[in-house]
Amino acid sequence: MTTCRSGGPAGWRGVLQIIKESQQQHGLRHGDFQRYRGYCSRRQRRLRKTLNFKMGNRHKFTGKKVTEDLLTDNRYLLLVLMDAERAWSYAMQLKQEANTEPRKRFHLLSRLRKAVKHAEELERLCESNRVDAKTKLEAQAYTAYLSGMLRFEHQEWKAAIEAFNKCKTIYEKLASAFTEEQAVLYNQRVEEISPNIRYCAYNIGDQSAINELMQMRLRSGGTEGLLAEKLEALITQTRAKQAATMSEVEWRGRTVPVKIDKVRIFLLGLADNEAAIAQAESEETKERLFESMLSECRDAIQAVREELKSDQKQRDYALDVESGKVSNLQYLHSYLTYIKLSTAIKRNENMAKGLQKALLQQQPEDDSKRAPRPQDLIRLYDIILQNLVELLQLPGLEEDRAFQKEIGLKTLVYKAYRCFFIAQSYVLVKKWNEALVLYDRVLKYADEVNSDAGAFKNSLKDLPDVQELITQVRSEKCSLQAAAILDTNDAHQTETSSQVKDNKPLVERFETFCLDPSLVTKQANLVHFPPGFQPIPCKPLFFDLALNHVAFPPLEDKLEQKAKSGLTGYIKGIFGFRS
Repeated sequence: MTTCRSGGPAGWRGVLQIIKESQQQHGLRHGDFQRYRGYCSRRQRRLRKTLNFKMGNRHKFTGKKVTEDLLTDNRYLLLVLMDAERAWSYAMQLKQEANTEPRKRFHLLSRLRKAVKHAEELERLCESNRVDAKTKLEAQAYTAYLSGMLRFEHQEWKAAIEAFNKCKTIYEKLASAFTEEQAVLYNQRVEEISPNIRYCAYNIGDQSAINELMQMRLRSGGTEGLLAEKLEALITQTRAKQAATMSEVEWRGRTVPVKIDKVRIFLLGLADNEAAIAQAESEETKERLFESMLSECRDAIQAVREELKSDQKQRDYALDVESGKVSNLQYLHSYLTYIKLSTAIKRNENMAKGLQKALLQQQPEDDSKRAPRPQDLIRLYDIILQNLVELLQLPGLEEDRAFQKEIGLKTLVYKAYRCFFIAQSYVLVKKWNEALVLYDRVLKYADEVNSDAGAFKNSLKDLPDVQELITQVRSEKCSLQAAAILDTNDAHQTETSSQVKDNKPLVERFETFCLDPSLVTKQANLVHFPPGFQPIPCKPLFFDLALNHVAFPPLEDKLEQKAKSGLTGYIKGIFGFRS
C-alpha cells in the first residue's frame, strides 16, 4: 500500500474525518441512526463487491478476516471501520427505542460490544508499519471512545473515565499538532467527551463535577447523545434531595405550604433556570432554555390541577368564608400560573428584541430567508398583552391593588411599543396621517407611564425603556413629516406624467407629446386590440298581427249543392255526365 507519512495511506482522510462526514451526510444531522446504519451496510456491500472480498455466495457463508497482508488498499481498513460504525449506529437506534421498550437495552449492550470488537480489530490492523502515526493514534482514540461508551452504559464509572480520558488526550495532542482548520474536528470531539468525563467523576465521588455539568448544560442550552437523559435525571435527583427540606413558599405577602414533590423541584430550580437564561450567550440557547422552563412549569401546574380535582372540598375552587381568601392550593396554582405567564412574556420580549435588531440592520433580501417586518413584532406584542390580561384574572389577586396597578403600567408600556410598530407598518405603505396619529398615541401612553410609575420603578426596570421610545418617536415624527412632503411632490410629478401617458394607446393620444420607450419594444401600445364591442341596430322582427282579424269566406252555397246531390247525381257521375 502506498504510504504518505503526513496523512496516512493514499486517499485516506483519517478515521474521525471519514466518520464525521458520513454521519453528517447520512442522517445523524437529524438524529436518524437507522438511516445511517443502512448507509453503513450499503457502503460495506459496495466495498466488498469492489474488492472481491465476499463472504461466500448465496448458498454458503465463508467468513473472511482482513489481515495485514491485505493492506495493499486502504479500503480494507474502511471495511472494518464501517463494521464498527454500523454496530454503533444500531446501538444508538436501540437506545432511542429503549425509552418505551426497556428490554431492548440488552440488545443495545450487545451491539456496543460488537462495535468495540470491530474497533479493536481496526486498531490492531493500524499497528502495521504500512500505516502512519496519525492513523494509528486516531484508531486508538476511536477504540477508547467506543469502549468508554460501553463502560458508561454498564455504569462502570472508573473504567469509563479512563477510556474517555485516553480518548481526550489523544485528540488534544492531534489538535495541537495540526493547523487550526484540521484541529476543528478534534476539538469538537473533545467537547463531546468532556460532559461524560465530568459525569463519571461525579458518580465516582467528585461533588464539584455537578457544578461543571450544570455550566456545560447552560452553555449549550441542553445536552445531546449518550449523556442527555442521565444528566437530566441527575439534576432532577439533586433537586429532589434539596426539595425534601422545602415545605412552603412565600409570594406577595402570603405563605403557602408546598406538598407536591414536582412543584418543589420546579421551584428549587427556578432561580437556576433564570440565571442560566441571563447568562446564555446565544439567542438559540436562550430560546431552548425558555422552552425547557415553560415545559417544567406546565408539568408543575398540571400536578396542582390534579391535586385540586382530587380534593373534593376545593373542587369548585370555593372561597374560605371566614377569611375571604382562596385556598392555599388554589393560591399556589395562581403563583405557578404567574411564573408561566411572566416567563412567556420574557421570552416574547426577547424575541421582539432580536427582531428589532434585525429590522435596524436589514441586509439585502435573501431569497432563502424572509426578511423581518413590523407585523411580526405587532404579533408578539399582541401575545404579551393577552398574557397580561390573563395575569389580571388570577384567583386570589383581585384585591391586590398594587399588583393590579403594576400590571396596568406594564400594559401601557407594551401598548406603546405595539402602537409604535403599527405606525411603522403604516409608514411602509405611505399612510402618513395614520402613522402620525399612532405616534401621538405612543407619546400619550409613555406620558401616562412616566406620571404613574413613581412607586413601581423597581418592577418596571426590566421592561423596555420608555424614554428611549419617546426619543425614537420624536425623531420618527420628523422623518415622517419630511417623507410626507417629499411624497407630495413626487405625487404631483407622477400625476403630470400620468396625464401624458395613463395606459392609453398611441391612436388616442396623437395630440399629446411624450417620450414613451415602450413604443420601440415588442409590447408597444398602439391600438386597442382586439377592438371593443360597439352597439349596432338589431335585425327587425316581423309579427303577423292581422291573423286574428281574417275571416273565412262563406261556404253555404257549397254546402247546399252538396246536400242536393242524390241518386241522380250518382248516376250522372258514373256515366261521366257532370253539371
